[in-house]
Amino acid sequence: MTDLATARADTQRGTTVEFRGVRRSYGTTHALDGLDLVLAPGELLALLGPSGCGKTTALRLLAGFDTPTSGSILVGGKDVTDVPAAKRDTGMVFQAYSLFPTMTAAENVAFGLRVRRVAPAKRTARAAELLDLVGLGDRGGAYPHQLSGGQQQRVALARALAVSPAVLLLDEPLSALDARVRVQLRDEIRRLQLAEGITTLFVTHDQAEALAVADRVAVLNAGRLEQVGTPQEVYSSPSTEFVAEFVGVMNRVPVSGSTITPGAPERQVRPEELTVGGGLPGTVLTSTFLGPVTRLVVSTEVGELTVDVVSRPGLPGIGEPTAVALLG
Repeated sequence: MTDLATARADTQRGTTVEFRGVRRSYGTTHALDGLDLVLAPGELLALLGPSGCGKTTALRLLAGFDTPTSGSILVGGKDVTDVPAAKRDTGMVFQAYSLFPTMTAAENVAFGLRVRRVAPAKRTARAAELLDLVGLGDRGGAYPHQLSGGQQQRVALARALAVSPAVLLLDEPLSALDARVRVQLRDEIRRLQLAEGITTLFVTHDQAEALAVADRVAVLNAGRLEQVGTPQEVYSSPSTEFVAEFVGVMNRVPVSGSTITPGAPERQVRPEELTVGGGLPGTVLTSTFLGPVTRLVVSTEVGELTVDVVSRPGLPGIGEPTAVALLG
């Protein structure tokens, strides 16, 4: 058995993950259609896309729960395409927590170490260390039914980290939580991932989640990779129409110079690149207060335009006239 301290030191250096021409077909349906993707050592990559796009299939293939129809998967330069799941050095966190109901939080965290025949004293210490790390140091004796959803997911994360895996797999880990806990745990996952230095594949359909947590985002559509880039690149410079529409809201606006001009060539414009108060006349259809910004949907002669403006008194309300212009 490799000493845990050595295993953790190795983990902090991270490992490379590669999908090489990976295809997975189910009859005539191509869940993945030639995926080529590389995760750098220690990187957190968010695999983003709508339901049925192939992102969970990619994660299952990397975990070893499924086998590609063709292509190969490499971890640390070694081909693991046909290696059973139990023999892959991965840790996985599911959407539904999947804790053992008859085990305490500490016993759940230590489970993988017990399977690996780590000495009882070492696995108890490691479980306590991980529970402290996820903010549950005083809840080791609690059973899953005595924990909130957010706490259960923290235990699941600690359990995945306990065995110091080379690769961490997160399958929609936050989607079952309420909004406040989701944001809190999202930030916690990122902090822990950076601290442990583990190469991580984070599967999500939530664009805001992907943009907030990832080093890079890979956008999938119908089994094909549309774009890979930093969150800023994917949001500000979408390479395909699908990415532009899926990652955030996008307006198609006819622009001449710096003015919205009916009949001019269209340009893709994000809501925050528009403002109200002067320009193309229109009428407010909806107004949604989002805290720091208010989102207005304005009906104009060039169609409905979505505008994000700083929340302040005096903004036009529903049914009121306004005018839309490009910022700057």
